[in-house]
Amino acid sequence: MLFNSAEFLIFLPIVFGLYWLLNRNLKAQNLAITAASLVFYGWWDYRFLGLIVFSIFLDYFCALAIQSSDDPRRRNLFLGLSLTGNLGLLGFFKYFNFFIESWVDAWAAFGVTMEVSTLRIILPVGISFYTFQTLSYTIDVYRRQLRATRDFVSFTAYVSFFPQLVAGPIERAVALLPQILQPRKFDKTQAVDGIRLMVWGFVKKIAIADTLAPLVNEIFDHHTEHGTAVLLAGAILFAFQIYGDFSGYSDIAIGLSKLFGFELMSNFRFPYFSRDIAEFWRRWHISLSTWFRDYVYIPLGGSKGGKYASLRNIFIIFLVSGFWHGANWTFVIWGGIHALLYVPLFVFNLNRKNTGGVLAENSWFPSFSELTGVLITFVMVTLAWVFFRAESAAQAIDYLAGMGRWNLHLPKKYALGLLILVPFVLAEYVQRKDERRPRLMNNDLLLMASILLCLFAYFRNIETEFIYFQF
Repeated sequence: MLFNSAEFLIFLPIVFGLYWLLNRNLKAQNLAITAASLVFYGWWDYRFLGLIVFSIFLDYFCALAIQSSDDPRRRNLFLGLSLTGNLGLLGFFKYFNFFIESWVDAWAAFGVTMEVSTLRIILPVGISFYTFQTLSYTIDVYRRQLRATRDFVSFTAYVSFFPQLVAGPIERAVALLPQILQPRKFDKTQAVDGIRLMVWGFVKKIAIADTLAPLVNEIFDHHTEHGTAVLLAGAILFAFQIYGDFSGYSDIAIGLSKLFGFELMSNFRFPYFSRDIAEFWRRWHISLSTWFRDYVYIPLGGSKGGKYASLRNIFIIFLVSGFWHGANWTFVIWGGIHALLYVPLFVFNLNRKNTGGVLAENSWFPSFSELTGVLITFVMVTLAWVFFRAESAAQAIDYLAGMGRWNLHLPKKYALGLLILVPFVLAEYVQRKDERRPRLMNNDLLLMASILLCLFAYFRNIETEFIYFQF
């Protein structure tokens, strides 16, 4: 079920009303949100419910077994069972065909032809997100940072919580599960803040991402026919399409959670105002980057094992992060590019330079050095996005090479696409100091105008899924 669908407009008021009617009974309230979440997820394909239910049962019982024992071998056994079960399912559904095809291609490079059949595997929506979410639970229990819950309904609600189930933020159990286990009362201020944030999220998704999508598709599908201006415009438009799409989903998810009395973590903090690549990764898809930091980078040794070990760990993190996004070498290359961009900052101890504050924190306008940093960072990120968007590495290289076909002609429709971004970027800049409370939405007139804009764009554009649903 899509947030931007007619079905969801019916689903939400029913769930919201029933949920708060049961506010005096925590168990009934959690059961209601659990049932609603499973209906929400099963709306795409009820067969996928079996996978998420399997993960729920597996990690519920593995965590209890880990907590009840002080025997290292038993604890390692059940942690291994959780890791193997969850990552095994993720690997099969997401990467089986990729590894088979890569194996065949590798032999073909040596002149050996292999006849190997692939399977018609449908990728379950959101599997990468809920797999990482439930894994964080068993790992935290293993580390004794969290006590396993015996409340099965509440644990199911945590794993399947529908606002953030299919595209994040990837919530840790230490943050979300205690909120599920304690009574909640309706807070009008919290709900209104949630609605305002949802509206801004819909502006990003419907008015920006969905409007730009046809232009991006057209340019990338016919990139061999264009030169510098159009191909550069296509890369910029995609940069804002994916940002509007994904951060828009996160805003809707966080705002929607507020309607039900929950607070989720921020997932985006205006990443295109970053002054270097390191800051970009502290502001882009925060729940994933911090997940890899805490559960992969630090266990590998982090930055404590000397420069060589640290550089190795950095490359591992970026490459794995790229591979997490999809079964295509383009994502691995995209991750590798960001590793190469990050490494110089790390080597010269500049990766923590912009850890505090935001762009032009104490003034309306950024300094020359800040503006230069933002522009350079945006250009690097945008060019790397070409690999993320391309169907293959060859297409991405061909696309980038095509920018050398000097042609500054830009058709009107693409110019209008870029023009749409001007007021959007200005609106983001005005609101850059607080990603959770878009200040422009505090103005009732602007709020209503934004709603009307979304309605106009919704009926004008084709209803589209969120990009990150495929990951």
